[in-house]
Amino acid sequence: MLARIRTSMRSLLSMLLLLAAPACQSMNDSGSDWQVLFDGDPAGWAMAGPGGFHVDGDTMTAHGGMGLYWYTQQEFGDFHLKFQWKVADKTNNSGVFVRFPNPGNDPWVAVNEGYEFQICDTGGDVHNTGSAYSFQGVSHMPTKAVGEWNTYEIIAIGESYTIKINGEVVNEFTGERGTTGYIGLQNHDDGSPVAFRKVKVRAL
Repeated sequence: MLARIRTSMRSLLSMLLLLAAPACQSMNDSGSDWQVLFDGDPAGWAMAGPGGFHVDGDTMTAHGGMGLYWYTQQEFGDFHLKFQWKVADKTNNSGVFVRFPNPGNDPWVAVNEGYEFQICDTGGDVHNTGSAYSFQGVSHMPTKAVGEWNTYEIIAIGESYTIKINGEVVNEFTGERGTTGYIGLQNHDDGSPVAFRKVKVRAL
């Protein structure tokens, strides 16, 4: 029990130190500690389930679904994930999955064994942008207008998750599932052409 308390305290201290860092530092893309997962090259990504993503320049856009586009090259433990996204309509639906096991060709593995952090400005309650899907909603939703790029950040330390939308903390969630796994993006349906770019992660 004492060891578990010490581990929890270390996780809490790490989270507080990270959140106390200046915003300009947390958003700096130039540091060597950032690992680029997607910048226009889909190498290392694989599709599970129907639909897919169109790549155009440095952007990938979801179509069809429901499927999962996941980064196959590495599992992640504690991490800081950052990417940009934009929607074509406020009703567009997508999300980012974290810490799920190898899904093979079944996107529901990520749903049932990892966590989804939602993208949908009209989902309501525990299904709005920034929510831990079906688990915990957001305090507020500072998303931009349709067609504008937004920034999404997920900071995962132990079982604690901090979600930032456009630099603002909107959700602090404690999970009970695994603390290591893969990262992936959702293509929800043909009516949700959500676009992504500048997908980066750094280990914590």
